[in-house]
Amino acid sequence: MTANNWLTRIRLGEDSSLELKRLVMRGENKVDGPHPDSLADELAAMANGNGGCLILGVDDSTKQILGIDHAALDTVEKWLAEIGQIRIQPPLNFFTQHIELPDADGQLRPLIVVEVPRSLMVHKSPNGYFKRIAHAKREMTPDVLARLFQQRSQSRLIRFEEQAVSGADFAQADALLVRPFLRGNEGEPERQLRRLHLTADDQGVSRLSVAGVLLCTPKPTEWLPAAYIQAVAYSGLANDPNEQLDAKDFEGPLDRQIWDAFDFVRLHMKVPARKSLGRIDYPQYSLRAVFEAIVNAVVHRDYSIWNGRIRLHLFADRVELYSPGALPNSMTVDTMQLMSMPRNEVLSSLFSRYYPLRDSGLGREYLMDRRGSGVDVILAESERLSGKKPLYENLADMELKLTIYAANLPDKEFSHD
Repeated sequence: MTANNWLTRIRLGEDSSLELKRLVMRGENKVDGPHPDSLADELAAMANGNGGCLILGVDDSTKQILGIDHAALDTVEKWLAEIGQIRIQPPLNFFTQHIELPDADGQLRPLIVVEVPRSLMVHKSPNGYFKRIAHAKREMTPDVLARLFQQRSQSRLIRFEEQAVSGADFAQADALLVRPFLRGNEGEPERQLRRLHLTADDQGVSRLSVAGVLLCTPKPTEWLPAAYIQAVAYSGLANDPNEQLDAKDFEGPLDRQIWDAFDFVRLHMKVPARKSLGRIDYPQYSLRAVFEAIVNAVVHRDYSIWNGRIRLHLFADRVELYSPGALPNSMTVDTMQLMSMPRNEVLSSLFSRYYPLRDSGLGREYLMDRRGSGVDVILAESERLSGKKPLYENLADMELKLTIYAANLPDKEFSHD
């Protein structure tokens, strides 16, 4: 927007998508007003509604441009980030930009524009659940709140992965990542992606869906901040920073995350070898089981948990893999081998049809097996190698933990790679 556009919006005053706030500083390092709880309520109300824009540095009554001191801009940015991440649950991600507009005397004054997209989640702020109605926030009554949870898929009546992602326009899909889904003479690309649930309608605008962002953008964390794998390798047996060998965050499209995490394990696991009668390798882990475990974690995790990422920890004697979310569809740890009920059906379907394996030694043609045999492979392959059955644990209905134990081989007679 041009300066004139911003001035026109400010002159017309607050509406359902615009909030104006003057900023009061105490020195350069302390924001004195507005109160952070009040501002958190305003931001959450926009996210719970149709999104909106907050402009800091404008008097909401007189529409005067008051500005923010240049020296205080960094302080205000940190203050805003803390409000979004700490005072709003689940944490709210918004976008800020700095602009300059003339005050009454014609002097250019810095302002901060906070763009709040319509959220996929329902956000609670310090004073409750609010929604932007007309030019003000309103606390939602229980029936309104229940309907909003339903609409935002928190109740799971609508699959979360099929929801449109506000701000993720179809044009932001990467052409190379989209190409595998397109077929000649089957219609426009956007229409083909809509049939696969990779795009969705957002009040008349075509947006990427959650699945579309996860598969068709180079960095899904720009929209879904926790959609990544955190991998850490340790030299010992404990989660001890002093024994950390390597740590990586894998933030690319989901298929790339799977291969990056798989390569991380392959790089750091030990492969003793007996050489006396020709080389024979004795790997710590079944790579097929490790691959199945990573694929399952990525495909079946709960992407609606805003602050939960997949964690992959590699220790001297085991691999631990943490996947956000309780088991879906009334499954339990005991019934995992008997049932195949994916949480993310779009991801499961596309991985089993459009993503061929690059490694023929992993036992199938595509990333995902339509037969749902992944858990069987993980258990059987790992127990055969280590003599210990992998352990699945449901942690407080918030996280699924898988422990795969390393093969226990004697050190003598072996060389180590």
